[in-house]
Amino acid sequence: MSHRLWLMKSEPEAFGWDDLVRDGDTLWDGVRNHRAANNLRAMQVGDRAFFYHSVTGKAIVGIMEVAEAGLTDSDDPKWASVRVIPVAPLARPVTLAEVKAEPALAEMELVRLSRLSVGEVTQADWDCIIAMSQQPATGG
Repeated sequence: MSHRLWLMKSEPEAFGWDDLVRDGDTLWDGVRNHRAANNLRAMQVGDRAFFYHSVTGKAIVGIMEVAEAGLTDSDDPKWASVRVIPVAPLARPVTLAEVKAEPALAEMELVRLSRLSVGEVTQADWDCIIAMSQQPATGG
């Protein structure tokens, strides 16, 4: 079975990429949106996810891997959570403005469902963002 790809948002003031790298792993919990929670429930060990800094920064900054799946939220067991570990930072952050400006990413959940905190990413979108991170910033 092939692994799925995701994008998970966190406000860097609450928990950012540097915090994940420092801690080595984290329980991704506190999600209180049904679609996002269903995405957490769908995750399997080995799935990869982009780490997106929301509110401040508004950029995809790193890649995480699901280390433990099928967990429940410690504050409310009716909600889902997963444990993630850092894999690598992107070569450079890819901003939301850059994602929105890229026609190939117009259907990405980050663009279409901007408030969704945990969304699925297609392989084509993943590859496009990785390629964008390896190019100089386009501004925005």
